[in-house]
Amino acid sequence: MNSAIYTNIMRFILLAGLQVLVLNHINFLGYINPYIYILFIMLFPVKNNRTLFVFLSFLLGLTIDIFSDSGGIHAAACVSIAYVRPVILKFSFGTIYEYQTIKFDTVEFSSKFTFIVIMTVIHHLILFSLEIFNASKVILTFQKTLFSSIFTIILCIMITIIFSRKTK
Repeated sequence: MNSAIYTNIMRFILLAGLQVLVLNHINFLGYINPYIYILFIMLFPVKNNRTLFVFLSFLLGLTIDIFSDSGGIHAAACVSIAYVRPVILKFSFGTIYEYQTIKFDTVEFSSKFTFIVIMTVIHHLILFSLEIFNASKVILTFQKTLFSSIFTIILCIMITIIFSRKTK
């Protein structure tokens, strides 16, 4: 089996497992909850089949929904960020993305940080908008989005630093 396929299968299983077994039970101050499973969507290889990628993102979200009993909101948020990911990649990485040569371990930290922040905030905004689904509670939606995003971004950056394979 191809090592990239094996890596992505393991990443899917580990991130989904960590999310449903550990992170879903963190509910700090009532509205801070990290969602690091979106790292799978962020780190998925750029050159792969887009249809497969959107399907795998849906499957990831659905897996989290099944274990969280959340009625499809994770699947909707995952498909949304999977769909807009090429635009965010182009914005964050510029010409490197144009030539499809992004290696997440070797890009500048600022580009990686911008990408993680934008993807996380979009995911969380969609997720909490669907969870709360009440226009009169827009402040709560933004509060949950902001604080959960900060916590998720910190964890995602720590994980990418810890598991990066720098070759210099």
